[in-house]
Amino acid sequence: MSTTFQLDTATSRANPTPAPMKRLTVPKIMRRKFEGKTEEPLVMLTAYTARQAQLLDPHCDMLLVGDSLGQVIYGLPSTLPVTLDMMIAHGAAVVRGSYHSLVIVDMPFGSYEASPQQAFESASRIMAETGAAAVKLEGGQAMAETIAFLSARGIPVMGHVGLTPQAVNALGGYMARGRNEAEEAKIIADGVAVAEAGAFGVVIEGVVEDIAIALTEKVAIPTIGIGASAQCDGQVLVTEDMLGMFERVPRFVKRYNDIATIISDTAATYAREVRERSFPGDEQIYPARKD
Repeated sequence: MSTTFQLDTATSRANPTPAPMKRLTVPKIMRRKFEGKTEEPLVMLTAYTARQAQLLDPHCDMLLVGDSLGQVIYGLPSTLPVTLDMMIAHGAAVVRGSYHSLVIVDMPFGSYEASPQQAFESASRIMAETGAAAVKLEGGQAMAETIAFLSARGIPVMGHVGLTPQAVNALGGYMARGRNEAEEAKIIADGVAVAEAGAFGVVIEGVVEDIAIALTEKVAIPTIGIGASAQCDGQVLVTEDMLGMFERVPRFVKRYNDIATIISDTAATYAREVRERSFPGDEQIYPARKD
């Protein structure tokens, strides 16, 4: 049964699509890979707010509410301080602002590693309080039991292998992975373990291209590359990086615009007009009542 979403258009600044629209589902995303069809690569971007979701939704297959919001939105030094409550608040906003894309919410550091039971408690909160379709967690073989536990209980899971930002302290930094045979073997084993445990997809981040291609060919679930290979089954980027909101971005990011300069220039124009009293003008002022 389809559901029609309605908003008060008189009070909402940003109106989502008023007509009913069927969301992409986990099985539909998986079919892009395991049915062997020749399909366009899957498109995924991060989203953290309702308005951002509205703008990205028509162009994406999946929206990821990434724990990168810690750095992008909150100015934190890493993803580690991000809390479950933060992820839930932003996840709910993205779900409210989207109608087409599959919404996936990152599980933050410390919310799932202790045990499968802890992971279920955290993931069930995310699913129930946001309306998202799936969660994502980092780790390969070490998380296989947890992925299987969640999947068996109706919680779709996307894995994440290679460069895993939540483990940055153990990895020794954000450098690319797979530079030697031991790292290559671990990344492949991690990806296979995630797939065999029941994940519906896996992000491959910051790895040597040959490894990403090999893993994509080896597993029967969609692979989503970020700093990996164009031969992955899809791609993801942090939206703010892609838009040019920051001066420094990882090597694997292509800056498609320079939104930071646009915002700065616009704010400068506004500030100048305020200081010279040319804003507000007649068009922005309510005239006195004429008796």
